Amino acid sequence: MLAGRTGADLPDWISIAHAARLPGVTGFAHGLTTDLEAVIAGLTMHWSSGGTEGAVNRVKQKRQLYGRAGFELLRKMILLH
Repeated sequence: MLAGRTGADLPDWISIAHAARLPGVTGFAHGLTTDLEAVIAGLTMHWSSGGTEGAVNRVKQKRQLYGRAGFELLRKMILLH
């Protein structure tokens, strides 16, 4: 589903996962159903915000580790990446 962008197949996969009754898989499938429309869109659309989220997380981690970065410095770091 990820490589082929076939998010429309997700409800069928969730049904199969529930029928398998494997604890980890059924829990994961149930979690997907909490926001099914967003998950299907994520599996269908060709664009991703992964790069932006990665940059934001990197800056957040630096701020937490060093404890010195203020909002202005963080803003500049994000805009420069």
